[in-house]
Amino acid sequence: MTAPLVVITGAARGQGAAHAELLAGQGYAVLVADVRDEEGEATARRLRDTGADATYRHLDVTAEADWSALAADIGAGEAPLRGLVNNAGVLRHHAIAETSLDEWELQFAVNARSAFLGIRALAPLLGEGGSIVNVASTAALVGAPGYAAYSASKAALIGLTRAAAVELAPRVRVNVICPGGVATAMNDDEPAGGSSATAPLGRRARVDEISPLVAYLIGDDAAFMTGSSLTIDGGLTAA
Repeated sequence: MTAPLVVITGAARGQGAAHAELLAGQGYAVLVADVRDEEGEATARRLRDTGADATYRHLDVTAEADWSALAADIGAGEAPLRGLVNNAGVLRHHAIAETSLDEWELQFAVNARSAFLGIRALAPLLGEGGSIVNVASTAALVGAPGYAAYSASKAALIGLTRAAAVELAPRVRVNVICPGGVATAMNDDEPAGGSSATAPLGRRARVDEISPLVAYLIGDDAAFMTGSSLTIDGGLTAA
């Protein structure tokens, strides 16, 4: 029997690679999608070495043509599509006055437009019980200097999630998670500690601390959850 397939974007490293590893360990076939080909191939190879069903695919999440080609290939394949994790994201930390229009539009393209393109392309291929998980951020919920473009793009992702959840129900569930600071290379552009130092737990999350929530939302245990926005932030938004 062919394992159900989950597509994870931005999965060459960091959070996406951790999500792929956990989902593969739970018996899903995983498609590691990214533009970092060398790292993505290495991640997929590492998972295959453990016996997992993992493949890498070059995917520019901002490119409509790339999503269309992916949808065509999945539709022609044997593996039933179970889930999509819109994890790809970028962060550029600058005050509003120092943020260029190109920088603003880059973050919207990667953080928000990509999820729209992914949902539009792959939702028709998801069967009953299919699940889409969007990865936003607590930056969409609380303000911080230097995060205007990032915060706005992640807030757009929450709005997209709610609209898609209503539109695709009851066949497909759509939820969004809002991690606080996570220890990944993407955070290199932030000030030391980012906003995580003010969280009650006082640190960034490890990538493997976010993945169980993603896996839960993909799986059947979350069958009655759609349109939900879930924080996983070390208490940042509670303080």
